[in-house]
Amino acid sequence: MGMSATRPRMAAEERRQCVVGAACRVFAKSSYSGATTAEIARESGVTEPVLYRHFPSKRDLYLACLDAAWAHARRLWEDALANEPDPRLQLAAMGQAYIHQQRTGDKVMLSDLWIQALTEASEDPKIRRYLRDQVRGVHDFVADRIRRAQKAGGIKQDREPDAEAWIFISLGLLSTIDRRLGTVGDRDFEAVFASRRAWMTGEPEHFPEVRSTSGTNKERPRLRHPGPLYLI
Repeated sequence: MGMSATRPRMAAEERRQCVVGAACRVFAKSSYSGATTAEIARESGVTEPVLYRHFPSKRDLYLACLDAAWAHARRLWEDALANEPDPRLQLAAMGQAYIHQQRTGDKVMLSDLWIQALTEASEDPKIRRYLRDQVRGVHDFVADRIRRAQKAGGIKQDREPDAEAWIFISLGLLSTIDRRLGTVGDRDFEAVFASRRAWMTGEPEHFPEVRSTSGTNKERPRLRHPGPLYLI
């Protein structure tokens, strides 16, 4: 006599994480205002009543997505820092890890949710305050890493960590906008990153010539060792 297979019941925290992951995907594909809790529940494989046991409102779900995206970015950065002993290259390693995940992974990235929150959720005072505090937290994380790199001799001492951290974050947002619109391009970004790295470390920029298919050297130079410093 055959027995019907039943799916094991998930623990409460596992189910909560499943709902958050589904909500992030739905918000990324749709929008904060356009997404519904019914759609998120279907994506999660749970009923709406179960969803509401974990999150009282769609706004609470959105804030949980912001938290999850920041936690993911922070893990990426901490792993990148742990694997790059050279303090001159640590910020570049953080940027490379993030962009690799952005281009090849299946996670909703922090910068995407930030831009969406600015354009669609800014009328909600609670989301606005939450986003402001999170941006400040990301800034403080980056500024702290800059200070550590300065103490280790990897970044020039006269660079102001708080100001430089804001510049890194702005480059992260620019890279996300460019990924959607294609307004800047890889070569211009490489030039920006090389310029920023030279400024931070005091080392000269490297722009080797690239020979064009016509046999002349008229193309814009491509970096030998591009060092992306965009962080979010």
